[in-house]
Amino acid sequence: MNTDTPKQLKNHILVILLLGTVFLTGCVSPLSQWNDSAPAKKALVEYVRIVTKKSSPNYIPAENRIAVFDLDGTLFLETAPTYFDWSLFEHRVLDDPSYKATDEQIAAAQASRNGKFPKLDNARERMVSEAYKGMTLNEFDAFIRKFMEEPQPGFIGMKRGDAFYKPMVEVVNFLVKNSFIVYVISGTDRLTVRPLADKLHLPPRQVIGSDSTIVASGQSEKDGLDYTFDKEDTLLLGGKNLVKNLQMNKVTIIAREIGVQPVLAFGNSLTDASMLNYAIHGNKYKALGFMLLCDDLEREYGNATKAEKMRKDCAQNGWIPVSMRDDWKTIYGENVMKKQD
Repeated sequence: MNTDTPKQLKNHILVILLLGTVFLTGCVSPLSQWNDSAPAKKALVEYVRIVTKKSSPNYIPAENRIAVFDLDGTLFLETAPTYFDWSLFEHRVLDDPSYKATDEQIAAAQASRNGKFPKLDNARERMVSEAYKGMTLNEFDAFIRKFMEEPQPGFIGMKRGDAFYKPMVEVVNFLVKNSFIVYVISGTDRLTVRPLADKLHLPPRQVIGSDSTIVASGQSEKDGLDYTFDKEDTLLLGGKNLVKNLQMNKVTIIAREIGVQPVLAFGNSLTDASMLNYAIHGNKYKALGFMLLCDDLEREYGNATKAEKMRKDCAQNGWIPVSMRDDWKTIYGENVMKKQD
């Protein structure tokens, strides 16, 4: 005899309906901000399924599930109008009254604000490093975080620090939930990327980028081998660029700092090509490389010519293309709009 109260019966019915819905529709789809028809989504979801299943011949132990992501143009806005780190440099040089910029820095910053952006060369990196010389690490971190709160040019409803591609953030979260260790491997200085990476809930040790010197406050011009850090010392930015973390330098720094060959790599340009090739070739585990195509001209400041070239590069190199236009339901969220010309 059933002695359940009406309330208990109602609860039982709700549970049965819920289980029936799950049975009929399956689990909540991972990567829900991607279109179900996206080949890249299908490839990634299937890949994660087979490498995390212990009975699979493609199983990868959790300690070897290393995924590496470029930042600018792969996880984060790159083109409105330029890289975050260069926009920060312009702000430091042209808008910060506490900083006395050099004529070279002023000329470069003013030129880029007029649409003439510098090459990713040694002169650019030297100027960027010099712009923050003498700042403590905490001062630099605070400077970046304040800049992150400014409105993002080119968009309505978005701050500079929130300019992450929502579907790619979803990929990061999906991989972390499946016991992948995610690293950001950026051409931007790692100390600049760390505050941004807070949005991805990644610890600082998993953020790798270009590097500039760090010195003790009492060190002056002494070499690090000739100086002992003192109890009164603080760490300062030294103002000299050490390495630009692009192309082969990405492979070198992965080998040095991670020490494990990645099984997943995500990029958006040929400066990431070495990283993707390193991941997918000569790997004892099944590995994939993904390249984003900047083909969305409506929701983003894309470039159809560059996107088509990258699609061809993907076909030639065995990388999986990700179409920002065709594969994603949103880029920055439904409340963010690109400004119309």
